[in-house]
Amino acid sequence: MKLKIKKFDELSTQELYKILKTRVQVFVVEQNCPYNDLDGKDYDCTHIFMEEGDQILAYLRVLNPGVSYVESSLGRVLVTESARGKGLAKKIVQTGIDYILNELNEDSITIGAQNYLKNFYESLGFKAISEVYLEDNIPHIDMTLNKAIDK
Repeated sequence: MKLKIKKFDELSTQELYKILKTRVQVFVVEQNCPYNDLDGKDYDCTHIFMEEGDQILAYLRVLNPGVSYVESSLGRVLVTESARGKGLAKKIVQTGIDYILNELNEDSITIGAQNYLKNFYESLGFKAISEVYLEDNIPHIDMTLNKAIDK
């Protein structure tokens, strides 16, 4: 399995196509949630993904400060159905956290997590900072990780 970390302009057209196809499969098809995945934010992101052969197994995007929140953020976190239960979610999210804290030298990360994943993100050091709210008709909660306090 290969771990790749690339800025938008470094992605090949093949990689970009596979990323978009995988995001649509998980978020639009599996979760039955019609929404516009192409939100214009990908240009300002670093894309982290795990590939095996020509398949993406896990993915997330790192959003720079000011793109979605004042702080850096993680978004579009996914593990494909066939790769679930192998610990890839924890590995890819920890890679994203490490990238923000160590490569971008940011001190905090804010995310909008699906509420059912609250305990998962808490296990990685995030703390809830909002009430539950609906986004695309799915319960979400804002969470933050602060390097100085939480790590």
